[in-house]
Amino acid sequence: MPDVSVVVIVYNDADRLPTAVQSVLDQTLRDVEVVIVDDCSTDRSFAVAQELEATHPERVRAFQLPENSGAGGEPRNVGIGHTTGKYVMFLDSDDVLELNACRNMLEAAEETGSDIVSGLCVRLHKDTRNQKRDEWYAWLYSTTRTLESVTELPDLFVWDTLSTNKCYRREFLVENNLRFPKGMFYEDLMFIADAYLAARRITLIPNQVYFWHVHEQATVKSVTNRRHEMTNYEHRLEIHRRIDALLAARGLTEMKLAKDVKFLKHDLVLHLRDLPFRDESYRSEFAELSTEYLGGIAPEAYERVQPIQAICAYLLQQSDWDNLIPAVDTLINRDKLSSPLAEHDGRIYWCDGHFDDEFGRGVLDVTDAGYHEKPVNKLFLRNQLTRFHESGRTVSLAGRITNPLGIIPAGARLSGELEFSARRRSLQSFRFPVRVLRHEGDTVHWEAVADLTAKLRPLGIVDTIWDVRLALDVDGVRTTTRLTVADTELSGAPLPVRPRLTRMVADHIAPHVSARGHLAFRLVSENRNSERVQELIARGVQGKPGALAKTGYRKAKALRKKVTSGDNKIRAYHEVFSRLPIKKRTVVFESHLGKQYSDSPRAIYEEMRRQGLDFEAIWSHSGSPKEFPKDVTLVRRWSLPYLKALAQAEFWVDNQSYPLKLTKRPETTYLQTWHGSALKNMGFDQPALKAQTRQQQAEQQRSLDRFDRFLCRSEHDVRTLAKAFRLKEKTLLRVGYPRNDALVRARLREAELGRRERGELAAELGIPDDKTVLLYAPTFRKAGGRHGRFTLPFDVERFAEQFGDRYVLLVRSHYLNHVVLPPTVEGRVIDVSARHDVTPVLELADGLITDYSSVMFDYALLDRPLVFFTYDYDEYVHEGRGTYFDLQAHAPGPVVRTEDDFYETLKSFDTQALEYAAARREFVATFGEYDRGDAAQSVVEQFFAQWKR
Repeated sequence: MPDVSVVVIVYNDADRLPTAVQSVLDQTLRDVEVVIVDDCSTDRSFAVAQELEATHPERVRAFQLPENSGAGGEPRNVGIGHTTGKYVMFLDSDDVLELNACRNMLEAAEETGSDIVSGLCVRLHKDTRNQKRDEWYAWLYSTTRTLESVTELPDLFVWDTLSTNKCYRREFLVENNLRFPKGMFYEDLMFIADAYLAARRITLIPNQVYFWHVHEQATVKSVTNRRHEMTNYEHRLEIHRRIDALLAARGLTEMKLAKDVKFLKHDLVLHLRDLPFRDESYRSEFAELSTEYLGGIAPEAYERVQPIQAICAYLLQQSDWDNLIPAVDTLINRDKLSSPLAEHDGRIYWCDGHFDDEFGRGVLDVTDAGYHEKPVNKLFLRNQLTRFHESGRTVSLAGRITNPLGIIPAGARLSGELEFSARRRSLQSFRFPVRVLRHEGDTVHWEAVADLTAKLRPLGIVDTIWDVRLALDVDGVRTTTRLTVADTELSGAPLPVRPRLTRMVADHIAPHVSARGHLAFRLVSENRNSERVQELIARGVQGKPGALAKTGYRKAKALRKKVTSGDNKIRAYHEVFSRLPIKKRTVVFESHLGKQYSDSPRAIYEEMRRQGLDFEAIWSHSGSPKEFPKDVTLVRRWSLPYLKALAQAEFWVDNQSYPLKLTKRPETTYLQTWHGSALKNMGFDQPALKAQTRQQQAEQQRSLDRFDRFLCRSEHDVRTLAKAFRLKEKTLLRVGYPRNDALVRARLREAELGRRERGELAAELGIPDDKTVLLYAPTFRKAGGRHGRFTLPFDVERFAEQFGDRYVLLVRSHYLNHVVLPPTVEGRVIDVSARHDVTPVLELADGLITDYSSVMFDYALLDRPLVFFTYDYDEYVHEGRGTYFDLQAHAPGPVVRTEDDFYETLKSFDTQALEYAAARREFVATFGEYDRGDAAQSVVEQFFAQWKR
């Protein structure tokens, strides 16, 4: 009895069959048999199978079905019947097994006694230049693990639905009568669902076992590349219905929900992508098939997928094609806004209508996406091509650009141009004016004519694909769009062009649709000899001269990447720039890692300018340089000019840290202003740093030892920050924070005048004089994912409704977070997070609401009320890195834990000024004793006074 039987199925694949079989014969586990089953091929597949059997009579057997079964299920069933091995595997004729697959899976099965052993499948895209590869749901196979039931790992059941990357105990297949559905596509899904649920034990191994060869350009498409065929979709839905029934019979509701989520995220999306290019009859049939099945999807599944996936599924179920087709554009191009949106009852919805359906309102509500807060230049708008006509040498185009929520005003000055650019970067582009631009409410209509023959001059060979964009200027602000083709017919003959290199390969340009549905053009040839010329060029490119040229190009590209890599930039800093002479009277300023022009570095810089000092100011920036002063030299953080400036500067001034691995030269003085007193544990007081190795701690200490002066605003800073950073006494500069000078002066001015001056910011924000201004400024939260989205811990709409006639709430998120406010609260709740400098906002606020943010120490200098909304106090204090003191015992204002208590506190806000006056004075004495209003002046006089003109 062989250890493993591998069933290889084949249909009209004579050329690739031997490679698949050989991958089994070459296995390091020798006791393996091959059972080939031909699905009644019309080519030589069965003859090739018989030849392989004759060549390897002891190891290969070949069988043929009497008639074609129409899918891969029945050939596998026949194969199972002919196997004699203890274990069974499946292999398709166009794929191969990894060399050690059978050995690794057999060993795992024997060791664990599992019915199924599953390994990692790798998809190889054979049509790509470097055979792009992606691992099939690799997170499932990060380590070896054995499951007593698939219910222990629902993701395995839901996501890895392949039958081919697995090894099955043959007795297990026979005892449970496990067979593939006959004559149906997606037979794997049903078979593996049955197998998973029947298995008493399943083992996953992290080894690669199966190479799935993807041939997207094949003449005969595989099932996965024929999704546009309606039969394909019918079979997918039928298989899903059967699996749903299987799960329902076993009462596995959570697994059914997980499978519903996968259907919305994956299965449905695969077919939706084709809809914009299909006719009305196809769409109608597709919707008819989908409606019933989508009706059985759990409503909770819509909440667990991306909003646009849920939106498309809902609109499909409603057969709302006018809104669905644009939504699919966003499904394909995730950053694109393809709908005009609609505002209803203060919320933003993907489209108008469906407001009478509570479930639909929930799905279509996109308020949290923040579209309504973005300016036009931050939006990627849908641009639907409505007319395409080629005539002679020109192409005439028209379209309409989506205008969401009227972001393009009716009276806006509009101008635009079409840009044809080679897809390969760094090559040329050509522009044509847009002749007509007309505001039409929800859209902007445009028309243009491009004389491609006269103006477009491609190089040829290297720039065969040309993308088309429309740049629209709205009152001088530019947004760029791509032209979505959808069902617009690209009519006309290819236009003649004159490539600069040669016309033997291409002499015309023809339109085509890109993979993402956008208009593009492709160089083509009407020369009868072009195919022969292309063949010669391809042979040259693939031959020795081409190989040498490509090798040289790749080496140059790799060298450029290497030179600009982080490690080499650090080397350049130490070995090149640090050998240059120090530039006297040069200061490099940086605030919050270059993200802002703010804080104490700004205060010191502005004091130096006020005193008229003669020096060169260099500011680091990591984002837009827009808010930075015009009279300085700007360098992008981590760029070579940045590193050169740091290496030659006489002074460094920042509030966080310059790159840790840069050694400060002895001739350079580093003034570390820091960015706030500490409530939470810092530096080496953090558990994570205490747990580091000695080497890691030493590296961290070296970066801290660069500080020549460290600004302190109280002895609390000395006991906490200075100790946590292991700073020497001589490093400490007890002068206060320069950023707080303005706050101290504001308090003194208010006391002198007997009234508060609001200044220009209130008018700029449109705040009425009779409204009390509250500022909500929380600390940094990791929650929110990659984009730093922070969810407010209270309902801002409830706040606005309850207190909008009395308060204006300013919201200032941490600079690493962001918030989205619904339009219902406009004017009553204002997001001021984008402002670089928080000091003017603090001056404006009549009261502060915070949690654990160091802004509490700064705001207390104004002697105005503070409220501490610590809704996650236990988690923050006890499960986080810990705190230096008990906030609840020392807070100079009420500490609340629930939203209701928070609102009750706001009702009595006026009385808190007197009630907590003594606590505020004590708080300032403890945490701000050196903030006297002259910190910037003191720093400048100590270090820069000699630079006076």
